[in-house]
This record gives sequence, C-alpha cells and structure tokens, in this order.
Amino acid sequence: MNILLIGSGGRENAFAWKIKQSEKCKNLWIAPGNAGSSAFGQNVSIGVNDFEAIKDFCIDKKVDLLVVGPEEPLVKGLRDFMAQVPEVADIPIVGPGKSGARLEGSKDFSKNFMLSHGIPTAAYATFTPSTLQDGIDYLKKQNLPIVLKADGLAAGKGVLICGSYEEAEESLKDMLIGQKFGEASTRVVIETFLTGIELSVFVATDGESYKILPEAKDYKRIGEGDTGPNTGGMGAISPVPFADRAFMSKVEEKIVKPTISGLQKDGIDFRGFLFIGLMNMDGEPYVIEYNVRMGDPETQAVLPRINSDFLELLNATANKTLKDYSLSIAPTTAATVVMVAGGYPEAYEKGMPISGLEKKNIKNAITFHAGTNTNTSEQIVTNGGRVLGITGLGDTVEKAIENAYDRVGEITWEKANYRKDIGQDILRLGN
Repeated sequence: MNILLIGSGGRENAFAWKIKQSEKCKNLWIAPGNAGSSAFGQNVSIGVNDFEAIKDFCIDKKVDLLVVGPEEPLVKGLRDFMAQVPEVADIPIVGPGKSGARLEGSKDFSKNFMLSHGIPTAAYATFTPSTLQDGIDYLKKQNLPIVLKADGLAAGKGVLICGSYEEAEESLKDMLIGQKFGEASTRVVIETFLTGIELSVFVATDGESYKILPEAKDYKRIGEGDTGPNTGGMGAISPVPFADRAFMSKVEEKIVKPTISGLQKDGIDFRGFLFIGLMNMDGEPYVIEYNVRMGDPETQAVLPRINSDFLELLNATANKTLKDYSLSIAPTTAATVVMVAGGYPEAYEKGMPISGLEKKNIKNAITFHAGTNTNTSEQIVTNGGRVLGITGLGDTVEKAIENAYDRVGEITWEKANYRKDIGQDILRLGN
C-alpha cells in the first residue's frame, strides 16, 4: 500500500513507526513530518491544511490510504474537500468529515450531542460576547472550582479551571471580550467541575463497528504535582490500573455504544478515531470532552502496546471492514515523558541543537520526535514547544517509568524541561 500520513508531531512519529512495521506498507510519506519521522518514510514539505497540495500528491503518487493525524485539517474539512474531487474521491481516509469533526471543533456542539444521546457529562451552559452578563450571573450560581472552555480549537490550552469567582469572571471577560484564545473563544462553555481521576479512552470506528484501544492517563499541566498552566500534554501512562474490567464495561455501555449510535442517528459517517476524555467519579464514567483523532502524547504510550498490524486497523477503519479486524494488545506497561522547550507553554526559542539522540536504547525505550527539525549542518534541532516523547516499556509501571527516565537522562539541549513525576500518582494508587 502507498500511504500518506498528515502531521508533524509525536503522534504522527508514532503512527509512522507503527505503520512501517506492517508488511503491507509499500511506500509511506509524511506531510510535513519531522526529523524523526524520516526514519520510517519520506517527509514531504506539504502543510497539513494545504488541501490542494495534498490532493495533487495523492494523484501523483497513487496513494491508497490517507491517514490524518491532527484535528485542524479534519475540522477544516479535508475529507469533504477530497470527496468533491473525482480523481481522489475514492481514496479511503482515516479521519471524519467536517460534521463529525465538530465533536472536537465545537465544545458547545459536543455537549449538545452528549445531552441529546444520554451520554453522562458535566452540567454546562454556553455564552457569547453578547451574553457576557448572563455568563457572569451563571458563574455566581456555580460551585468552585469552575471550568471555562473555549468553544473552538485552542491547541489543548483552551481550558481554564478557576478557583475563585473573581478569577472566573476575569477569565470569562478575557476569553469573550479579550479574545484570549482568538476565534476559539468567541463562544465559551462554562461547566461543572468534575472530581475524580482522569483517563483517556481511544476508539477506532468505521461508523458501524468499533475497537476499543488501550486506555491511557495523560498529564496536562506543565509543573510537577499537576501545577501551572495547561499544555498539550507532558506525559502518559498505559494501561491505567483503575480502569479495570468493570469500569471499562461501563465505559463501553454508557459512552462508546451511545456515541457510535448517536453518530448514526445524526447521519454522521464517522471513520476514524474517537478520543474520549473521561473522569472516573467513584467508579462511574463521565465524558469531559471528545477529540476526533488520537491523543498526543497518549499515542506514544498506546501504540507500543498494540501487537496486531496497525496498518490493517487503519485500512479497515477507512474501508468499513473493522468488524473483521482482530485487535491484539500486549500486557506491557508504557510510560511516556515529554521533553519540552524552556518557557513552554508560553514563549520559547527554537533551533537548539539536541545531543544524546545517537544513543539508542531501543529494547526498553523508544524516542518519538515531535517538535524537531534538521538545520543546515544536518544537526537535529528543536522546532516546537513539545520536542520529544520518550516512551519506556516494562512489565510493571515502575520499570516502564524507570526506563523512560533513563533515556530522558541521555538527551539534552539548552533549557530543556520535563516533568519528573510522570506516573507517580499511578504508583501511589497501587500502594
């Protein structure tokens, strides 16, 4: 098969790594890719939202499968665009069209979807600049802390948890009037704060059948002990000990099945990944949010645990033959630690040479590139906020974490930063 993979992050590096292991992979192109993805396929300098160039490339290279990694081209309608061009309309695509992508592209749409299909989630209300005063009045009736969410895409940073009414009111004004998250916060969802333990559940679906992939727990805040501002994700652990068979059975019955049937009832042909952000509240699952693609960095912890052919999974998802696919999951534990640029998630510098990558401890740890590039001297340098995802593997959580941090200790660049407590809460749960 000829595969074109769209994206440039750690998620896409993990996809490329896993796709390349399939005997059915003939050619793999990554657009635009990063310094690490070129080890598994050929990087192509096409932007993720350059639909015309993607279409032309698919025609030129006779692409058999188009795999869309990030959310933005999905929300902007890449699938819909391709469907309108006769030469590429029949190319199978992993990733939903614009209608399905609204589950991530609009928090308000996804909350309405959950409400109409009886899917457990937090109580909420949505406000715009013209209803700001109503929003302030609504805030005063809520219990603390209060959650504010930008309605649109905000690169994983559009969620604020406010500990006081004053902070919540200022944040609401800042989002709606001050455009804190640009166009993404022209509408703001205010919702009840859910208490419990967070986890991420991943589902591959062809719109009819589905496969539940390994679950993971991610770490969103920049600082140890879950302090500081939200990031795109600082690490992940899979499996999650508290997601036992009984809990996952509830997730399937109360959330996965109603979501798939809800999409069908609403006439949405959804072929791709559903990332369901969940809260485990006293053993009951509640949906925090939907995403319409695999998570980053969770993918780097999830894919190493899939034993079966991942390219076959992608192909079956795109071609509506998922019911015939047999998913095999390894009992291994994976721990991913994200190494970031100094200053992230605020302003940070790019172009820092990275040392230590040449030391390859392949057996117990995998180095996934995210924000990397190659400079004119052929050195690998930093090119983003989240630079690398280091995944340690082991028979236990302790061993996986140890292997990840051993590898992290071999790599450095100027002002490199990472959390030193990834997985420690999981270890405490086990003791």
